[in-house]
Amino acid sequence: MDSRRESSETLRNKCAACYRQYNRMEHLVEHMKVNYHSVHEPRCGVCGKHCRSFESLREHLIGPLPKVECARVFSVRGCSICLNIFDSNAAVRYHRAACQYTRAAPMPRGSITGRAVALACKMVGGGSDGSVDLCAMVCLIGEDENIIFQTCVKPTAPVTNYRYEVTGIRPEYLRDAMPLKVAQRRIQEILCNGEPLWKLRPRNYGRAKILVGHGLDHDLERLGLEYPAFMIRDTAKYPPLMKTSKLSNSLKYLTQAYLGYDIQTGIQDPYEDCVAAMRLYIRMRSQAHPRDYNSGSGEVQNNYPAWRQRELERMSPEELLALSASDYYCWCLDY
Repeated sequence: MDSRRESSETLRNKCAACYRQYNRMEHLVEHMKVNYHSVHEPRCGVCGKHCRSFESLREHLIGPLPKVECARVFSVRGCSICLNIFDSNAAVRYHRAACQYTRAAPMPRGSITGRAVALACKMVGGGSDGSVDLCAMVCLIGEDENIIFQTCVKPTAPVTNYRYEVTGIRPEYLRDAMPLKVAQRRIQEILCNGEPLWKLRPRNYGRAKILVGHGLDHDLERLGLEYPAFMIRDTAKYPPLMKTSKLSNSLKYLTQAYLGYDIQTGIQDPYEDCVAAMRLYIRMRSQAHPRDYNSGSGEVQNNYPAWRQRELERMSPEELLALSASDYYCWCLDY
């Protein structure tokens, strides 16, 4: 009798998001305080479980030790790229034609459209051993994948390794290249789009552009540029795209896993990297989440203060989940 009661209590103390079970309600409340479950988390289309990242969801569905029933359904009706579940195998085949991209992109026309701009750089080596990254080429594209700005940049220090096998850059390409100061000014003009940097505020960008890329901290440092963090969408730092160990995935892996094609197979093209980062951003921005602006603000919120402990312990798991907010800014809110 006691064991049945304990089992019933444990089931009642089951997290409504990730389904972890606890012997005592206060333990469930502590779990909710630190996990920041929200509507913005990737969810299994079979059992409804919340996962912290798409990598965690991928392991849940097709990893080495998947959830058996979920894996069975996913093998028949699941898309291995977006990880969604569909009504039938035929629906999956129809969907995949639109879900899987190719490397082909529209021809550049040089127009600026949309709210976001993607940036990527190509680095050559400086220093005595050629290990210091120096920006030698920069590319910016719009949401339509058309080139806004692309140029070779004259490094500010002597180049000791052109890394030709990866960059394809030769000394003559940089001899009369654009000075870094001029490139900085051009990029800043494109990003700010007539708005003073000091005027920009979260969710009040004016005409300024959202900056998209992969490893943007490094690119901006090498370019000698600063841009507000709330205006940056970095695919290397976005929690739903990170590994389960909270480390960054490479752009090459993300493109193959979530867009369905390969990049960086030979000489690397910053335009190709821009396109991949922009497509990942648009795919993440298009997630079908409730447009709840009290959640996912990117500000670490704790709606479970100690003074409410007794009240919280009387709530159901579903009520606790309704109070929870994400600790990162979900890109779906850019809409």
